[in-house]
Amino acid sequence: MPRGIPNAGYRRTKNQMNGPANNVNFQTSETISNSKFTINQRFDFIQSMVEMVASGEQMSLIITGPGGLGKTYTVMESLNDCGFTDVSTLEDGVTCDDSYVVIKGHTSPRGLFRLLWENNDKVIVLDDCDSALKDSISLNILKGALDSYSRRIISWRSMISSTDDMPQTFEFTGRIIFISNMSVNAIDQAIITRSMVVDLSMTTEQKIERMMEILLRDDFMPHYSIDVKQDALDLIDEVKDSVKELSLRTLIQVLKIRTSVTHDWKSLAEYAICG
Repeated sequence: MPRGIPNAGYRRTKNQMNGPANNVNFQTSETISNSKFTINQRFDFIQSMVEMVASGEQMSLIITGPGGLGKTYTVMESLNDCGFTDVSTLEDGVTCDDSYVVIKGHTSPRGLFRLLWENNDKVIVLDDCDSALKDSISLNILKGALDSYSRRIISWRSMISSTDDMPQTFEFTGRIIFISNMSVNAIDQAIITRSMVVDLSMTTEQKIERMMEILLRDDFMPHYSIDVKQDALDLIDEVKDSVKELSLRTLIQVLKIRTSVTHDWKSLAEYAICG
């Protein structure tokens, strides 16, 4: 075990990593610490589920859990591994059959209707777009978009005028991935039952476990040595119960202090992340 990595018991075995990816009954946030699946296994399951969405085997996927620990990165990486292209990277006028669009922030019901129409046939990633999961009109639109019928028809006649360029009714053939910091228990049951769900709720120890997994990757902050990364995580592990926000942003902040401050870097780092 490399020096300084906390909790050797976190390291996964081969059998744990290759556990079942489908038909998993994920726990609610209240019981997640007792789940038979580790936090890193649950992140691994995301790739298999994204593949199902990309292939059209599944119409939607919901990923919930705290921010700053890799939900969005994992989804984008998985879509790219499936050969899909982010439409924002395409040049004007260029189209791609296997593509996805990422929407962040607020969307109104009308904006959601237009989004689904303009990006029909694509994988649509709603990242922290919780307004779509809270508004009653938006929820009705999503229910139609995610239905289990062979044809998914979306209608919204009351808000479309005769001069609008949008149709009043259309068949939706795309797929949707929701990424949210909301508790899975706060999401409308009708959306939950239409989707595959990965609950990434974590205890403090599981957050450290997840940070350790990411820290050991070659592509995470590659300009920092592994020793420096371990020093930073060791400190966070020591004061984890007092940290204001336990996320990758915390780790990055401590890394910067570790490499920039020559005198008593630990005290400064603790003050910065704990207050």
